[in-house]
Amino acid sequence: ITADHGCDPTYMKHTDHTREYVPLILYGNNIKQGVDLGTRQTFADVGKSIAELFKLENKLRGSSFVREIIND
Repeated sequence: ITADHGCDPTYMKHTDHTREYVPLILYGNNIKQGVDLGTRQTFADVGKSIAELFKLENKLRGSSFVREIIND
């Protein structure tokens, strides 16, 4: 579960995107518990990881975090 962008609730001048950080919640039987993925370089990491999980052709930008979150 994630959002497509973040907005700073303290910035009252407009409602445009004001933050690039978005929450990410992962759930599943094979998901490691307590993993902190930290602040990622890009939101593209989510797409790269999903493509890897579904074994899709994966020439997307970003870095997959699948190895960090899946129990072997």
